Amino acid sequence: MQLTGAEIVVKCLLEQGVRTVFGYPGGAALYIYDEIHKAGDKLSHILSRHEQGALHAADGYARATGAVGVALVTSGPGATNAVTGLATAYMDSIPLVCISAQVPVPLIGNDAFQEVDTVGITRSCTKHNYLVRDVRDLARVLREAFYIAKSGRPGPVLVDIPKDVSNTKTEYTPANGEVNIRSYRPTMKGHPRQVRRAVEMLQAAQRPLLYTGGGVILANAWEELRWLTLALDLPITHTLMGLGAFPANDRHFLGMLGMHGTYEANLAVSNCDLLVAVGARFDDRVTGKISAFAPHAKIIHIDVDPTSISKNVRVDLPIVGDVRLVLEQINAVIREEQTEQKQIDRQAWWQMIEEWRKKECLRYNQGPEIIESQYVIESLCSLTDGQAIIATDVGQHQMWAAQFYGFQQARNWLTSGGLGTMGYGLPAAMGAQVAFPERQVVVITGDGSIQMNIQELGTCLQYQLPVKIIILNNGFLGMVRQWQELFYERRYAQTDIAVAPDFVKLAEAYGALGLKCNRPEDVLPTLRQGLAHPGTVLMDFQVQRESNVYPMVPAGGALQDMILGELL
Repeated sequence: MQLTGAEIVVKCLLEQGVRTVFGYPGGAALYIYDEIHKAGDKLSHILSRHEQGALHAADGYARATGAVGVALVTSGPGATNAVTGLATAYMDSIPLVCISAQVPVPLIGNDAFQEVDTVGITRSCTKHNYLVRDVRDLARVLREAFYIAKSGRPGPVLVDIPKDVSNTKTEYTPANGEVNIRSYRPTMKGHPRQVRRAVEMLQAAQRPLLYTGGGVILANAWEELRWLTLALDLPITHTLMGLGAFPANDRHFLGMLGMHGTYEANLAVSNCDLLVAVGARFDDRVTGKISAFAPHAKIIHIDVDPTSISKNVRVDLPIVGDVRLVLEQINAVIREEQTEQKQIDRQAWWQMIEEWRKKECLRYNQGPEIIESQYVIESLCSLTDGQAIIATDVGQHQMWAAQFYGFQQARNWLTSGGLGTMGYGLPAAMGAQVAFPERQVVVITGDGSIQMNIQELGTCLQYQLPVKIIILNNGFLGMVRQWQELFYERRYAQTDIAVAPDFVKLAEAYGALGLKCNRPEDVLPTLRQGLAHPGTVLMDFQVQRESNVYPMVPAGGALQDMILGELL
């Protein structure tokens, strides 16, 4: 069967189960766009208003569904605009395939119109990338791209396709079996001896703690994690990326750890004698001062990526493998040996944790005059029973959402953890809403972040995506201002947003519903009205200008060196 490269692209996407592509067209991509158009209902395309928005939307789609997100951009600035989205996905290990168009093969290297070295530019922010110079390689490369993106430690893969390749015909053969890349074979199961040793260490520990990250979500391992936690009566803490893997309202959950983690979670890390890291990478926002991190603990580290183990913190027992499969192995040994009935008494450890909990480190005071951001998020959680899909941008609102929205299940939390990308929230929410049209999808953002990609309101209205946007509007770049207050003697250098749009009028200009709230007693009525509306809604909450996120571990400090709020 003779097909053009563009036809092969569409065939391979359908073959991989792709039904939605996010993108923005351009001259070098026109043959591919023409074939997508011909595919009709088999393959839908969501037109973003910026290539960064397309990548974040594909990212949000991937996080919410667990499937590979797909984005399509043109050459030159189309590809460079996609870099931030690729880097965001790369840092958080999100499975994406980005197809970028390129100038014709004979023009590569000639500084042709809209030519950039896309492969060179994206090498450091993709799991792998390809430049397809021969149409005969295209089907193989696309199949490999999907396999690499979703296997092992997931990540974004870029496929750069020159315009002439997309219009050249070759013999096409449908897929026949699984992809086999000789040099790429991720380890999936943990070594049985190490698994048994991990169970022995759990059985003997007096003060154990589970420390879990985004790897649990990526591996769909939350059921196995919950069984282990409950079977051995273990306290558990999550990283920012791990939220939702264990119900926030369960007594075993200590909250998030790290720079803005809870008092009880950070002190549990600092005092445990066994730390079991599951799908987490010991990044600097979690560890603080590395030499003081979990100083009394033996450390078990379970991760599919061997390069993450002992990279930042030395571990005592490494287990390389898929998180879900390794937890299945551990749970099987526990059942076999009835470990839950043999472990030592940990009542003193739980009593210690309960004493730390009494600190109520997230306490705040909602007065009668000015809205506190925490109150808005707590109210949202109450109205949605912790079941909404929440997307955020980056800053104070992100940390308050992590602290005060009690996530009850996995894949409901979309946020840029590793790269910290402002402008991520709205397009990511679009991707999730496309995947789940009937679900409640809410963006929590700030007045600085929302303006990074606010043009995606047009996409929401064009495709009738009922995304709800909550702006916590304090007139500042809030997190940077907080650092300036605490560490730069309140010199607010370039963090005061002196001019901002009327967000209600801006929403209305796009055709969305705009609501404004500036009194505490109106918070719940505004949220109810906004959440009940059938279309896209933007809610502008005028909040306390100089509130801070607490607890806070200063940069370079140990976890036990938390700065607590004014009420503590």
